[in-house]
Amino acid sequence: MAEQKTSQQPEQDLSQQTRVRREKLAALQAEGHDPFQITRFAWDHTSAQIKENFDALEGQPVKVAGRLMSKRGMGKVSFCDLQDRDGRIQLYARQDEMDEAVYKAFKKYDIGDIVGVEGEVFRTQRGEMSVRVQKVTLLSKSLLPLPEKFHGLTNTELRYRQRYVDLIVNPGVKRNFIIRSQFIKHVRDFMDARGFMEVETPVLNTISGGATARPFITHHNTLDIDMYMRIATELPLKRLIVGGMDRVYEIGRIFRNEGMDPKHNPEFTTIELYQAYADFNDMMDLFEDLLSSAAQKILGTYQVEWQGEKIDLTPGWPRMPMHEAVKQYCGIDFMAITSDEEAVAAAKSIGVELPETADKTWGNALYECFDQKVEEKLIQPTFITMHPVDVSPLAKRSPSDPRLTERFELFICHSEMGNAFSELNDPIDQRQRFQKQVELRDKGDDEAGMMDEDFLTALEYGMPPTGGLGIGIDRCVMLLTNSDTIREVILFPTMKPLD
Repeated sequence: MAEQKTSQQPEQDLSQQTRVRREKLAALQAEGHDPFQITRFAWDHTSAQIKENFDALEGQPVKVAGRLMSKRGMGKVSFCDLQDRDGRIQLYARQDEMDEAVYKAFKKYDIGDIVGVEGEVFRTQRGEMSVRVQKVTLLSKSLLPLPEKFHGLTNTELRYRQRYVDLIVNPGVKRNFIIRSQFIKHVRDFMDARGFMEVETPVLNTISGGATARPFITHHNTLDIDMYMRIATELPLKRLIVGGMDRVYEIGRIFRNEGMDPKHNPEFTTIELYQAYADFNDMMDLFEDLLSSAAQKILGTYQVEWQGEKIDLTPGWPRMPMHEAVKQYCGIDFMAITSDEEAVAAAKSIGVELPETADKTWGNALYECFDQKVEEKLIQPTFITMHPVDVSPLAKRSPSDPRLTERFELFICHSEMGNAFSELNDPIDQRQRFQKQVELRDKGDDEAGMMDEDFLTALEYGMPPTGGLGIGIDRCVMLLTNSDTIREVILFPTMKPLD
């Protein structure tokens, strides 16, 4: 029976420790004590609850459950550290205070085994808050040894591949994901309190739209058509604005078939929100309030550290048009330039080259100067506004200059945190801009958008003036946890399979 329950992995491939653990499991199963047959354990306290309420619990019976992380002692007395969801608590076991058979079985348990313990809360002579073990039950056998206790799991790639081990042996890692959960909850509470309604839109679409990005393509067998995993939630959400749902938001996964680096993962989480009868200035106010209040609520301060920089999230962040930022950091006044040729030449004069697929226009030259020379210099929270229409196919033109749009991106520590527009609601202008994206796609730009006839139909029914905002949840969590790579805030980041 024991052989049927163990892995089919060849015996010669197993380490000595693993063979010993499997032999222990086989012995338990032969004795009728198979831990994998146990279905539940009714614990009533966690390690943190015992420590926080020690005075009231001292001398009282408790039931705790968790993983054995260390074993100390010899002979008739044993000390162990039990790790549960909240932290660790010491276990103190004496042979003369327990059933002898239970104690002997307990002595054979391995580090990594999961146990249920019944005992009494007390403090050792050294002052350690502990549980005096009276009964212990093996709930699950760990067949693989944990990484060496003094070094833990330090190989970063292995940490991301085996996040389950990372969480066991590096307890501090869990803090990032607690903060992530708290931030998402804060976002929902913030939006709900302002009258926004949370909705869900399709992940699979018949066209790729709402952003400039390379999509993942899959095939729908029943319909026999290729479909695109969404690169944004923008266009479905704006259809809802047309339909009279004046304040909507969606928190969801986005998929982009692009490069991977410390700031980018092929699948990531955003919140997109749309508010009728608002503009990009309202979105700046909302974003500033949302992120600063999150820091205050979750961390208790506006002062955070990220990527070696001290960041001040106190409300009142600067708002700077893109052309002013380029003038300040590069010395080029694009507002004094009137021709495409002069703009491209000015960009080249400071070492900025336009991508081959980009048209050689004033707007693209301005954007590339910012992207290549200015973005890296923005440390404190800064709203960069008035992006060129060439790179903003879904944003409303500025009434004061048709070359620009009412759009902003928030930058903190040279990282884009969010993107927002006064949304384009002119169906004629929108068709022309979609057509421009189609032309770029025909030239080989596989990140350009597609023509969305249904969205144009929706706009023709009339969409009110609307402000829209997209926020990168992962980037915000990186900021709040002082993480230098997105993989530290995604539980299971995308990894290339091992051979």
